[in-house]
Amino acid sequence: MVGGHRLTRRQRSLRGLLAGLGLAGLALCMWQTAQVAREQALLDLRHDADNELRLSAASLVGHLSRHDYLPELLASREMVTRFLSSPDAQNPMPLNLMLDRFRATAGVSDIYLLDHHADTLAASNWHRPDTFIGENYDYRRYYQEAIQGRNGRFYGLGTQSGDRGYYFSAPVWLEESTPSPGPAGVMVLKIKLDAVEQSWSEQDAELLITDRDGIIFMASQPALRLTAMTPLSDAEREALHDSRRYADEPLPHAGIQEIETLDPRTRLVDFASGPLQDQRYLSLTRAMPDFEWDMHILKPLTPVVNAQWVSSLLAGGLYGLIALGGGIGWQRLRLRRERERFAERERQTLARVRDELERNVAKRTHDLVTTNQRLSDEIEERRRAEDSLRETRDELVQAAKLAVLGQLAAGINHELNQPLSAIRAYAENARAFIERGRTETADANLDQIIELTDRMSEISAQLRQFSRKSGDTLTAVSVPSCFDYALRLFQARLNELGVTVERRWQTEDIWVRADPVRLEQVLVNLIGNALQAMADTTMPHLALTIESTPDLVYISVADSGPGIAKSQLARVFEPFFTTKSTGSGLGLGLSISGRIIDDLGGRIEADNIPGGGALFTITLPRDPGPADHRTSEEPSTHA
Repeated sequence: MVGGHRLTRRQRSLRGLLAGLGLAGLALCMWQTAQVAREQALLDLRHDADNELRLSAASLVGHLSRHDYLPELLASREMVTRFLSSPDAQNPMPLNLMLDRFRATAGVSDIYLLDHHADTLAASNWHRPDTFIGENYDYRRYYQEAIQGRNGRFYGLGTQSGDRGYYFSAPVWLEESTPSPGPAGVMVLKIKLDAVEQSWSEQDAELLITDRDGIIFMASQPALRLTAMTPLSDAEREALHDSRRYADEPLPHAGIQEIETLDPRTRLVDFASGPLQDQRYLSLTRAMPDFEWDMHILKPLTPVVNAQWVSSLLAGGLYGLIALGGGIGWQRLRLRRERERFAERERQTLARVRDELERNVAKRTHDLVTTNQRLSDEIEERRRAEDSLRETRDELVQAAKLAVLGQLAAGINHELNQPLSAIRAYAENARAFIERGRTETADANLDQIIELTDRMSEISAQLRQFSRKSGDTLTAVSVPSCFDYALRLFQARLNELGVTVERRWQTEDIWVRADPVRLEQVLVNLIGNALQAMADTTMPHLALTIESTPDLVYISVADSGPGIAKSQLARVFEPFFTTKSTGSGLGLGLSISGRIIDDLGGRIEADNIPGGGALFTITLPRDPGPADHRTSEEPSTHA
């Protein structure tokens, strides 16, 4: 009993030790993961900050540099040099107006002209209360550099306006050929920086511009403008005051505190006061030597903190899963002996189940074989039915063509009777002429007979061509040729009804990807329906249209008949649906035409014309035409 109590206490101590080690390992794992995540997140954040800083610096340089040519351009104008040669004897107003026009066109803040004493003689802001006219700027560096004969640059606060700006200056020479006496004046241009700072405010970062004295001259955060990166000593503050660059601004400390230095250009900082207080940032610096500036970007460390938390929680969760797996494994070891006791019974049970499963599998296999044989028979029967349906459809299409030929029989009979009557007349005349010895006249009659037999042969060839069966291969088909063929079949009917045919297409051939016989059948069917619809129309009119895009061709057949009722438009392509009188048709023509166009990869639509009449539009894929047609035109029925 004592031994059992001693064993329980030992187990409790072991469990406590294991729990302590587990918690210590969890803390170490989460801390190490957080450090790795912090380094990676800082690296990603620095990469993003570097890209944003590079783009922002390039944008600022472009914004400022696009105007650096303007002072030199204005300094060379004849009006400026003429005025500067004798300013007291001339009216400065025309020059003021010219400078103001250039200011408005260039979109800058101010443009003004200084004489060689740095007195302002003319300015674009001549009409404002804070005009520069009369002011002396000999203390400005842009004047000192330009009066020495070179272009100058300067940034600072305007003494009149109090606005921050960037200045470009250029010397004004009275005579370009002899510049040795020195410039007669200085042309100055001022650019405001508010628009650039406003664009910075849209970024998820803070941007700063500092000069070589560490003064924040530009900033996306207004409270940081004209503050110092580090506290200024009295001597530094006095020197800045004497330069008059920042007028009488107090230039307080911006409150930036360095937390950690990652490399010479990268730091972790926070703010002791101001609107950015209680937030830590990644600070990255980029030098702008052309302007004697440094550009800084401050990216919030929120993504880094979030990455640390997420990584730590994931690591803790994974550690917990591993610990849980270990506990489950240990628990399984405890249950192992119990499972071994029941192993034999389980094997026996599994053997019985296996035998039952084998019997069930054999039964199901027999059922599946029977079902599979039945399904194979059904598939074979379906295949035979599809073949029969395909043959029936082809026969139905051929029957529809023969039905159209039956409708054309009267006209064709008339077309053949006329040449036959003429042949008989010419033959009788030729025999009479031969009996009289007039062989030349008889020969002319025989030529007419040959011409008439050619015409009859052409009519027969058209009927034979229309009645033939179509193939399954799609080729390049000329749409105008198909229209011409269909119209030749209906020529007698067109003449009988007095139909006016209007062809609306371009002179060059238009080709589609189709089967010529099936496309001709559809067009013959549509034109035949149109002629039947216009049988009682006083002025029948048939409009045939071909329009094309780079990929599609639109073929339209429009008549001036009564049109199609709106309630019947959706059913015109149904099999056995017809609007004709009983005995005038089976209602299969449009159904077969729709099926043919679907097989050709196109579509057919029916509609009514606003002025009266039906409109059928066929859409088919466009084809560039056969290669031999593109190289040389050769006569062919279907091109």
